[in-house]
Amino acid sequence: MIFIPRWKFISILAVCVAGVLFVLPNILPPSLYMRLPEAFQKTINLGLELRGGSHLQLEVDLKSVLKEQLLNTLDEVRATLRKEQIGYSGLSINQQQGNVTFSLRDAKGDTRGGEEKSQHEKVIKILKKIDPQASIVITPNGQVTLTLSSESIDHRNRAVVEQSIEVVRRRIDESGTKEPLLQRQGKNRIIVQLPGLKDPADVQRLLGRTAKMTFRMVDEEVGPVEITANGLPRANVPPGSELLKMEDKTEKAKFIIVKKQVAISGDNLIDAQATFERDNGVPAVSLKFNAIGARKFAEISGNNIGRRFAIVLDDKVISAPVFRSLIPNGEGIISGNFTTQEANELSLLLRAGALPAPLHVIEERTVGPSLGADSIRDGQLATVLAFIFVAAFMVMNYSLFGLYADIALAFNLIFLFAALSLLQATLTLPGIAGIALTIGMAVDANVLIYERIKEELRNGLRPIAAIEAGYTRAITTIIDSNLTTLIGAAVLFEFGTGPIRGFAVTLALGIVISLFTSISLTRLIIVTWLRRRGAVTSLPI
Repeated sequence: MIFIPRWKFISILAVCVAGVLFVLPNILPPSLYMRLPEAFQKTINLGLELRGGSHLQLEVDLKSVLKEQLLNTLDEVRATLRKEQIGYSGLSINQQQGNVTFSLRDAKGDTRGGEEKSQHEKVIKILKKIDPQASIVITPNGQVTLTLSSESIDHRNRAVVEQSIEVVRRRIDESGTKEPLLQRQGKNRIIVQLPGLKDPADVQRLLGRTAKMTFRMVDEEVGPVEITANGLPRANVPPGSELLKMEDKTEKAKFIIVKKQVAISGDNLIDAQATFERDNGVPAVSLKFNAIGARKFAEISGNNIGRRFAIVLDDKVISAPVFRSLIPNGEGIISGNFTTQEANELSLLLRAGALPAPLHVIEERTVGPSLGADSIRDGQLATVLAFIFVAAFMVMNYSLFGLYADIALAFNLIFLFAALSLLQATLTLPGIAGIALTIGMAVDANVLIYERIKEELRNGLRPIAAIEAGYTRAITTIIDSNLTTLIGAAVLFEFGTGPIRGFAVTLALGIVISLFTSISLTRLIIVTWLRRRGAVTSLPI
């Protein structure tokens, strides 16, 4: 008699019961399944084409990317010229043409160490160190034009769009939306699909903010900004500074003048958490910088004690505190009279990462579930028909043992939906296709086992020995055949996106589950049948 240990017998039954319990929330109305333990209240999420939801088309503002790239180049040119003690004037950018221009004060050249060097050649040489791909032209009267190369601009634009996609994905995932579909469209557009989200206002607010944080020094040389009778600011903004709006509700001033030069970039942030100030318990956000940011923060705080610095988020100053002492550990707290919700949202945005450029919503539409109802009905019909045809085939070819394989096939579907519920995965049309494919593949192992049993019976083995040999000798072939399919599913998951990944997950789960149901569950059913029949001289196969 084939022996199955008691612990294994109980374990298989327990898994079957647990599978049924995990599937129930997908069948029962909410009023009933909410009475179940919390662990058994998870359900499968339907994709956009099945459930309905929101569709957003975003456009990455590449003009601001070019402007920032030019401003960074301008800062490097200014610092380099000052370091080399080269006089210049009129340093500015031309965003339309993508270049930085300035005029040399002394275009005749200089003499050092007995060797006469052309100042033009010297300027070209040092500017090439800033951007080797840039085109540099100097006119005889000393007008210098540094033009960014199209390759450099295109490379930066591609990196910005790809980074934007990843940041959007992290923001939406952390805010609780399940498996959004994000894909690039054209050069500067991103498609975002949010299944089940009927009101995308919250997500749109998260996406609409760049959460780009910079730390800049306040221009102390300029007096307070005057506000005219109509509420507009009036101030003489010197070169190298700009007028920004104050978002800190504790500040009386509505506008402040800050330096354009970025002292510390938000890219140096490694963590941001909502917290409370020690003194008054007001909600705030704690920041932690990486090693580079900590070094810069320590240097700036040490050199500017008693001076104000501005914390700029999305071109608005959220706080302008004063450096009271050196901050050596790269940790700080920002406060702007936040509410708890605002502090949590800001920390979420900063943790997810700063968007490298602003995003503009150029299309928004809500997909109704009526189209999804037809898809669900067709998918259900395809799944039921696949189950019926496969079940009929097994019964016709393997009689009673085929019926046992059909029972295992039914539990295969139960376990598959239970696993999807536990993972709270999103079921899409490709996912339904994966389920239908799984039904056909789930009985492959049983076919191999049953054919092996038939072969052993033809070789003269007794029924019980033939069953044991069938399960033992077919296991290697079963594992090899399923492993190759798992490799294909893993490749689809790694390189696919959205629905393709959903198909890969469904297929992989179906394969793993079919190994359990085909080998362990059918074996348990057959052993139970043998024990009830006692001595058998033939097998219904």
